[in-house]
Amino acid sequence: MLLALKRRIYRHLLRDPHYDFLFDPPSPAEVVSVDCETTGLSRSKDDIVAVAAIRIRGNRILSSERFEATVKPRVRLKADAIKVHRLREQDVVSGRSMDEVLPELLRFIGSRTLVGFYLEFDVAMLNKHVRRLLGIELPNEQIEVSGIYYRRKYGGAPPGTQVDLRFTSILTDLGLPLLDQHDAYSDALMTAMMYLKLRDLEARDVKIARQRARPVTWYGGG
Repeated sequence: MLLALKRRIYRHLLRDPHYDFLFDPPSPAEVVSVDCETTGLSRSKDDIVAVAAIRIRGNRILSSERFEATVKPRVRLKADAIKVHRLREQDVVSGRSMDEVLPELLRFIGSRTLVGFYLEFDVAMLNKHVRRLLGIELPNEQIEVSGIYYRRKYGGAPPGTQVDLRFTSILTDLGLPLLDQHDAYSDALMTAMMYLKLRDLEARDVKIARQRARPVTWYGGG
């Protein structure tokens, strides 16, 4: 109900009618896995250096239907970020601006539901540019894979249960391969695999077995 109200308000505020397709009824058969790499972890001060999106139709990851772009950020890369995604200033200086990338990305995504890991951060980084272009934020529904994982593994757990929501831990627990982490496309692909596996477990109401106590950890992507 709140999402429907938000979409109506955003549609009214939309600056450019060419993007009215963002408000088309989303296909229940298709979602899009999204990942961004950034100059750092500050939502207000940092910017995007790479973005990738992959469509998922039914139980299939459409790796041939993907969007990838290296982006020239508006701020300098932080050393800690370079260590994570290994993109240096010389790697992004020839990238395209978000002014050029964003219209293509929005057309690729359309009105489809977005899927991601620590998706709130990625969407916040994208929304800085979406607001500037359209005067609104992304109206798409969002699915956080770590939320599904939490329900499958820790839902109903006794108080004091230690929770591990690290990206690599979820992959390992689900028996999925670890690809080249912190590459936007690879992260989007691994997230898509997580989503399909978790959606299947949820549909069959299968719980993930909890091991003995492990450290409480949360990985924030980007």
